[in-house]
Parts: sequence; structure tokens; C-alpha cells
Amino acid sequence: MAFFTHCCKNGWLSLALRVLCMCGFVAVAGLAQAQNTTEILQYKVERFDDEVVVSAQIAFELPAVVEDALLKGIPVYFVIEADVMRERWYWYDKKVASTERHMRLAYQPLTRKWRINVTAGASRDPSVGLTLNQGFETLSDALTAIRRVARWKIAEAIELDASLKHKVDFRFRLDLSQLPRPFQIGALGQSDWDLSASISAALLPTAIK
Repeated sequence: MAFFTHCCKNGWLSLALRVLCMCGFVAVAGLAQAQNTTEILQYKVERFDDEVVVSAQIAFELPAVVEDALLKGIPVYFVIEADVMRERWYWYDKKVASTERHMRLAYQPLTRKWRINVTAGASRDPSVGLTLNQGFETLSDALTAIRRVARWKIAEAIELDASLKHKVDFRFRLDLSQLPRPFQIGALGQSDWDLSASISAALLPTAIK
């Protein structure tokens, strides 16, 4: 009887420890997810001259593991994408315009400055011309520039029919595919490298007319 009681006590103790460990794991995972929250704020689509443009503020904090990679000389790439979709009740929505912006963020140890290269496509694609090359004194200043999207052209107004319904799918992400191969493997499945957000909103006729 004493042996049975002893085993039960040990069994309950083992179960309690497993539950506590699991709760701790969930709490840590939840904390990491909360720290890596990425949001798209102040999102606005409007017509500016003959263009349809997007403005937005992207809220995110750079995880320590990503900053550490930057300080070791590994550039990281952020991508924003926008698709203008024409709604169709009888079939899937039709994509009528699509554009993307790639932002390469890198640290330069010799000058201790940060640099952002912005292109209309993948930075390693030789056919894509450089659209912006800008230096910053601090990482904070560089991230402020990445977070702000100001009147980014996503379509020509003439491409859209004001009599039909449209919506704009807007996405932001940290592009792991442009990291060196060893970093791609190491970052795979790691929540610290998961910086992404998206939003979809109807395109008002006033943004087309």
C-alpha cells in the first residue's frame, strides 16, 4: 500500500512538472509573439494626379537576433507589395495592377552608418534599376524610413474602371529568401525572424475618378 501511494505521489508530481513546463513554454512563445507584433497603421489609398497611391505607417520592432545579424555585416531585406484587385461576383477577383518595393538594410562597420537601397524588384536582380540609395547615422533613423510609406504609386488611374468595385491587398514582410543560405536555414521556423503584416481594403471610387 505504501509503495502504491509513493508511486501515485511521484506520478502526480511528474504530471504537475510537465504541466508547469508546458505553461512556461506557452508563456514564452506568447511573449515572443507579442514582441514581434507587426501592424499596418494609418493605411490610406487615394488618387494623386493621375496615379493611385498608398500611404501607411508600419509598426514593428526589430528583434535582437535580426539586429545582431546586421551588426555582423549581413544585410536584411524588407518587401512591401500591393495588388489592385477587381471584384467579380461570378469568378475569382481579377488582378489589374501589381507592384512591389524591396528595401535592403545594411550596416557599414567602417563608417558606422546604416544604408538603405530601395528597388522596384528583388535587389539581386540585375535588370532592376536602383531607385533610392540613402544613408543614416543610426539604426533607429533607418527603421523610421522603412516604416513609413508615403504616396507610393501602385497603379495608373486610367487602368481602373470607376464603375466597378476594386480592392487593394497590401503586404509587408521580412524577406528570408534574400538572406545568405546558412541564415535562411537557421531562420526557418524561428518566430524572431517572422516580421509580416497585411491588410485589404476597398478602393473607393473617389480614388479612381
